[in-house]
Amino acid sequence: MRKLIAILSLACSICCTAVADEDPKLTGTVIGSAESVDYATWMQSTTVNTCKNAFDGNLNTFFASWERSYTWAGLDLGEPYVITRLGWSPRNDVHGEERVLLGVFEGANSPDFMDALPLYIITEQGTIGTVSYADVTCSKGFRYVRYVGPNDARCNIAELEFYGHKGEGDESQLFQVTNLPTVSIHTLNGEIPYDKVHQIVSQLTIISDDGLLSQPGTTRERGNASRGFPKKPWRIKFDKKQKVLDAPGKAKKWTLLNNYGDKTLMRNLLAFELSRRLGMPYTPYGTAVDVLLNGEYKGCYQLCDQVEVNKNRVDIVEMTPQDNSGTELTGGYFIEIDAYADQEASHFYSSKGNPVTIKSPDEDSITSKQKVYIRQRFDIMESSWRTYLDLNTFLRHFLVGELSGNTDTYWSVFMYKDRNDKMFYTGPVWDFDLAFENDGRTYPVNNKRDYIYRSGGSCAGNMQTFVDNIVVRNANARAQLYEIWDEARQGGLTEENMVAFIDSLEQALDLSQKLNFTRWPIMNSYVHQNPVLWGSYKAEVQNVRRFMKERIAWMDNKLGYVYTPNSIADTHIDFCQPYQVYNLQGRACGDRLEGLASGIYVVRQGRAVRKVTISDKN
Repeated sequence: MRKLIAILSLACSICCTAVADEDPKLTGTVIGSAESVDYATWMQSTTVNTCKNAFDGNLNTFFASWERSYTWAGLDLGEPYVITRLGWSPRNDVHGEERVLLGVFEGANSPDFMDALPLYIITEQGTIGTVSYADVTCSKGFRYVRYVGPNDARCNIAELEFYGHKGEGDESQLFQVTNLPTVSIHTLNGEIPYDKVHQIVSQLTIISDDGLLSQPGTTRERGNASRGFPKKPWRIKFDKKQKVLDAPGKAKKWTLLNNYGDKTLMRNLLAFELSRRLGMPYTPYGTAVDVLLNGEYKGCYQLCDQVEVNKNRVDIVEMTPQDNSGTELTGGYFIEIDAYADQEASHFYSSKGNPVTIKSPDEDSITSKQKVYIRQRFDIMESSWRTYLDLNTFLRHFLVGELSGNTDTYWSVFMYKDRNDKMFYTGPVWDFDLAFENDGRTYPVNNKRDYIYRSGGSCAGNMQTFVDNIVVRNANARAQLYEIWDEARQGGLTEENMVAFIDSLEQALDLSQKLNFTRWPIMNSYVHQNPVLWGSYKAEVQNVRRFMKERIAWMDNKLGYVYTPNSIADTHIDFCQPYQVYNLQGRACGDRLEGLASGIYVVRQGRAVRKVTISDKN
């Protein structure tokens, strides 16, 4: 395993007047953003306040770029150097000290910096008239080095210094912004993604504890309402399928969710955990990451699956334009009941007024016969759901939405139909930024007597009536709903386990959230549908923790369920022999019981398979 260096503190730079003499201060050809601003005239210039001022040794001169963001100053060292130390000093003016906060240093071996790797991020304000220094523990050598100013700062910098020694180096030590994986995107000619259509040529780099993944691909915006936030969501697409971090399989397409209105930065990850605990056949992969775009820090995101037809995602037959008759015409189809369907090229309205987007086959390959077929079959399913709707997935999906208090559960619902299968299946779960008590229109959710989808939740078309017919008016469906809830509760869906999971997310996100809310200072602002300003990250998480504890009890009461722990006893394990641990959904949990959250697990040791319980007392 390669060793990677992460920021372990938000106070990791050192102000001093001299640096260690192990490696010399480097010189080279000054490179950087060509256009600067002449503050005397407020006109664009190429001769005044240029990037050369950042390397003249004079703390009273400075570089100020014409553009406000994505601007930089650096050096062409002529050949690769392993950088071991950095220095910087802010411009001497009233805003200078704060203008270096979240500035990023990068190294590259291509003059366009498409292959750049991060070297360091400044996590505290600078000091005017003094050079601040930081050690760099990145073992790879770079010919080109630069400092990228933070957003909206004109790269205002008085002085930059790079120290190091000649060498190609290696990738045994790489830099991460925090303890989370770092996703660094560099686009051709620095073009910034601007819509959901145009795919910008990119180099996509992911740095984690397991090493470096850097491959060509594309980047574009994604989402609907989330695209309206200043912190943009993106879809990245590798040119070839890649195994990303600990995701279960290879794929080209991945999403970067911005979670802008979710000040805990964990709601989607928490909902995915509920999906797993409630036994959904497929739960999207997701993990928190730090994101850089063209060297500029963008914040804490969630890297997760692009929900699509794929053997490791929505596992159905992927159709071709030739599949127009017989069994081939029957699937597979991936659709979304979607309030925004009329904004999509491939969509229809059902006979009962529900808007449906056809996700696969996609708009470029679907044929008229395929479109007619899936519309007809959907209409039949709506009218005869007892025969053509898979209740198992529908009800599990329903429980995830209700347990999370998600007001958008039926604003957007994924469904799929496989080849030679008459049934429509529901899932996967998606979009929980308004869940877990984060919607002022329905706050406080647990004070409502009825399900959230019937008490202010957003429903596309006539989905409320469709759901009512199943979970309210059908006794058999209600009985099956109770059985699924009992299975989940006995399988470890408890207040203690969910609180432990929230605690683990809070701890993992701590460093990243501090930088995120430095970049996006919204903690004391109402954004999206925030119902309350809780005032701190800790208080935001406590709101989710409190809601989760209360919501489990609320669901018990709503379903008339009395939770009684089952009688599975602790089982002796021979810890001198190897064993594997799985949760009740069959997901591998590692090869040791230590450190696992409270709950029920399956332990396989040789030919023996046992259920064990782990409690906080163990």
